[in-house]
Amino acid sequence: MTRSTDVDDLAGALYGSIGLLARRLRQVQAPGELSLPERAALARLDRGGPATAAELARAEQITSQAMGTTLGVLEARGLVDRRRDPHDGRRIIMSLTETGVEVLRYKRDARAQQLAAALGERFTAAELATLQAAAPLIERLGDSL
Repeated sequence: MTRSTDVDDLAGALYGSIGLLARRLRQVQAPGELSLPERAALARLDRGGPATAAELARAEQITSQAMGTTLGVLEARGLVDRRRDPHDGRRIIMSLTETGVEVLRYKRDARAQQLAAALGERFTAAELATLQAAAPLIERLGDSL
């Protein structure tokens, strides 16, 4: 087996397993359920800090119009706030509100609790160590796509 075949096999395995994990985690219910684009925008603002709609759209690989709609819904719900860029008054910078941080934290907590239960019940210490080592690599993989 060649290295490219190994990489292709790994890519297929990761695609399937990460897809299953993502689908199962989306099933966790929380008050004021957010859509996937809304969760993605909030998470991006949480990780990267304040950003323009265009920057968020590029990062999420969607159109500026779609991101604008998503941010409008989030702003109406009080989850994000808009302000003028102090360096360029023509630009609008979006940031999380305290409510947005709390909603995002609650969603993460519900999903983290579901993951923790499965990890604690079904994985050995050695498997947990392997997953711990793989987590930053999986995040880096996601950022590189």
